[in-house]
Amino acid sequence: MFLGIDVGTGGTRAVLIDRAGVVVASFSSEHAAIHSEHIGWAEQDPDDWWRAAREAIAGVLAACGASGGEIEAIGLTGQMHGCVMLDAEGAVLRPALIWCDQRTQPQCDWLTEKIGFARLIELTANPALPNFTLTKLLWVREHQPEIFARIAHVLCPKDYVRYRLTGEFAMDMQEASGTLLLDVAHRRWSEEVAGIAGIPMAWLPRLFEGPEICARISSAGAGATGLAEGTPVAAGAGDQGAGAVGMGILAPGSVSATIGTSGVVFAATDSPVRDRLGRLHTFCHASPGRWHVMGVTNGAGFSLRYFRDTFSPGSSYEELLELAAKAPAGSDGLLWAPYLFGERTPHLDPEARAAFVGITASHERAHFIRAVLEGVAFSLRDTLTLFGELKIPVSAMRLGGGGARGPLWRQIQADVYGRPVELLEAEEGGAFGAALLAGTGVGAWPDVEAACAATVRVAETIPPGDASVMNEAYKRYRRVYPALREIAKG
Repeated sequence: MFLGIDVGTGGTRAVLIDRAGVVVASFSSEHAAIHSEHIGWAEQDPDDWWRAAREAIAGVLAACGASGGEIEAIGLTGQMHGCVMLDAEGAVLRPALIWCDQRTQPQCDWLTEKIGFARLIELTANPALPNFTLTKLLWVREHQPEIFARIAHVLCPKDYVRYRLTGEFAMDMQEASGTLLLDVAHRRWSEEVAGIAGIPMAWLPRLFEGPEICARISSAGAGATGLAEGTPVAAGAGDQGAGAVGMGILAPGSVSATIGTSGVVFAATDSPVRDRLGRLHTFCHASPGRWHVMGVTNGAGFSLRYFRDTFSPGSSYEELLELAAKAPAGSDGLLWAPYLFGERTPHLDPEARAAFVGITASHERAHFIRAVLEGVAFSLRDTLTLFGELKIPVSAMRLGGGGARGPLWRQIQADVYGRPVELLEAEEGGAFGAALLAGTGVGAWPDVEAACAATVRVAETIPPGDASVMNEAYKRYRRVYPALREIAKG
């Protein structure tokens, strides 16, 4: 059996699969709430991830009555871009600034001016954004120099859990692409960017391809989790990279739309495709020798959670979706702009703000809920619009995350994207892909493509229904952000 561990934003999930890709057991442990001292700030305690990982591992072993010795290999995935800072002894220096933290725009501006926008795209395939790890380090250097002076190691969330499991400092190419410190085209750390930014290369962990075995469970890790000492650990990938492996998004033309806390439209490519305007992320794929492009909506699934917690506390998501189904396609003109954490694709605007637009006295709660679902899908369609502009092929689309688990949101996505969407037999997210990478690393399959061919199966294809209605609504949606931006400018 292979174990995949997903260190997400809301919790850590462990999944056990067999060589046929059948999920043997899964178990999740919630994280403490995101700490936000100021608007736009978002921090989590890395030791809370480690606590949740231990609970998830123990829970998944207990769920199927397995022992740690029955696990052949382990793969890791998790939320990307978080900045974990450790001292020379491996102790956490401060809470991690995570992916949705938006405080670092001044550092982005400084880095862009220092290197040049076009040169930064050339070196890293991406612009400087507040989400990326490097800009968080620069914020700490400016505002907490006493902490910056003690840094000896920099990791991302899942890689901190790996360190606690194995004692090794390691990172995969796909995750490293989201630090803004990787030469994405050549799959190596960028000494030029690190040097200009003032980040010592010694802080950066060793790099590995996703399925490579980079570490083994240490005696301390075994004692803390019940796993067997010496169990191989694959490098894995960030949540989107591992999720793409779990959905079989490997060849050009294959595309996924995944709605979790954030939302991502992801396309595999055979070479690095750079958007000169930086609106899309270009990263190394978790599969060696491939790359991918993706657009990100920061507040995708979080939009529905925000609505529930703020306007309908105590309601389940199922109840909200059942009510939303009573509203017509297009929500009778009501629109939702999902910019709760600023926005990445296509606006690159950390100051973007969310809004309901077009409210009338005839709109009921069902309309608002459906407008949230449609608005998130519209924001993801923005990425497909860019794919068309850059001639990135889209031959098949697969749905993942929370947006794939309810019939209404599935249909809304098919309608908004204007194309059939596929559902998989086992949509288990990044943890499933991490387990496949682990199995590939120990030779269960000769490569990632073979792993996906053996385990990823389409269960259903959903054709679009109200595509014409959604096209008209999308045209109106595209006019919302410019208006909001003008309002924000005062």
